[in-house]
Amino acid sequence: MKTKYIDLISQTYEFPQEEFHVEDGELNFHNIPLMDIIKQYGTPLKITYLPKISQNIQRARRWFNVAIAKADYQGDYHYCYCTKSSHFEFIMSEVLKNGVHIETSSAFDLNILETMNETGQFNKDTFVICNGYKKQQYIENIVSLLENGYTNVIPVLDNKHEFRLLEEAIQSKCKLGIRIAAEEEPRFEFYTSRLGIRYNDIIPFYESRIKKNKKFQLKMLHFFINTGINDTAYYWNELSKCVNLYCDLKKICPELDSLNIGGGFPIKSSLSFDYDYAYMAEEIISQIKQICDREKVEEPDIFTEFGSYTVGESSAVLFSILQQKRQNDRELWNMIDSSFMTTLPDTWAINQQFIILAINNWDREYERVFLGGLTCDSHDYYNSEAYLNAVFLPKIFENSAAVESSTTERDETDVQYIGLFNTGAYQESVGGYGGIQHCLTPAPKHIIISLDEDGEIVTKLFAKEQSYKSMLKILGY
Repeated sequence: MKTKYIDLISQTYEFPQEEFHVEDGELNFHNIPLMDIIKQYGTPLKITYLPKISQNIQRARRWFNVAIAKADYQGDYHYCYCTKSSHFEFIMSEVLKNGVHIETSSAFDLNILETMNETGQFNKDTFVICNGYKKQQYIENIVSLLENGYTNVIPVLDNKHEFRLLEEAIQSKCKLGIRIAAEEEPRFEFYTSRLGIRYNDIIPFYESRIKKNKKFQLKMLHFFINTGINDTAYYWNELSKCVNLYCDLKKICPELDSLNIGGGFPIKSSLSFDYDYAYMAEEIISQIKQICDREKVEEPDIFTEFGSYTVGESSAVLFSILQQKRQNDRELWNMIDSSFMTTLPDTWAINQQFIILAINNWDREYERVFLGGLTCDSHDYYNSEAYLNAVFLPKIFENSAAVESSTTERDETDVQYIGLFNTGAYQESVGGYGGIQHCLTPAPKHIIISLDEDGEIVTKLFAKEQSYKSMLKILGY
């Protein structure tokens, strides 16, 4: 009878997978022996594997360029990175090595770009798509970039009022975009996105305010779908509506030449993940071309904004199990040495599920467990892998009956380690990186992993575990 943890994973999923394999009962992530990393740095530990970022960018470019060639599509493809997914310098540096363009959502994003231009990492002719609701500082920073020679800054109008602010502030020529207020999925609590301008208002607004204004050139129509690019009737319907509006607008606005399809490719949240990226790219290009051919309109250049897809799969968080607690006849609680609420806030805020795997002891029997965080909050737990609807891990104690009703201390020579994977998007910004966390739980160490010219693994400590002194200083002590 196959009751080992490795049997469970191999029978439940197609395993090993591209980024995961097991050697001598221990997990490797992108060929990185995670136990070696843990022995060097300890836990809790956040890791970022930079080569995965470039790999995903190049893959998406290839999928779209192949789709364009197959369809004899006349427009170009532009890959944009959404900075809000992760603002870290080492992330931005890796992203910009690939010659991508940038999508921003706040004033300080533009300060980051200016800083990277000073170090030679960001070119002034790179497209900067300025999305989001624009307060005065955001407008001022856009103007500053334009005045300093950033030739492809494109503020995307989120509302009509923004146009008046831009008109008052900008003295030179400026490319412009308009965001469509897309309809939300039927399961949403509201029908229409709060972001963007209504479909029916866009053409009248262009004709009355933009068309004869010599400062502005309407270059881009932008739409965004919260659910991302998925093979659903809802997605294809919204894309069709957007392309039809683009064609109608193009007929009266010859300078319009770009369509921005916001909402990115999904990333793996389970080992059972099944998504045909190449098919989706081909279908998107095909549908846009068909509508443009029918309307006798030149195909637009395509911009995509990929945030989670760019950085999500590059990261993992590693924990050790401090203790196992039996709270009743059915529930075993494995207590981790950190907090889900603070380290991976999406697990608490939106019930996001990540890939969770044991790091060691793959040759042991498995058991169902609940994972508990260190905070004194009842919501600080993790209890469900996306496909199995539960969490299974190697048995910490060979005889579960030995787990008493209160607690059983771990054997210090035989610690169980676990990892939650593909955690690289949004978790630091949502969790308030470097600030005050719930129950004053410190942010874990963070290391960056890259490869040298010979393909050897190189690790670098980016941040130590947060200290009590830094917390007290923030709190005014």
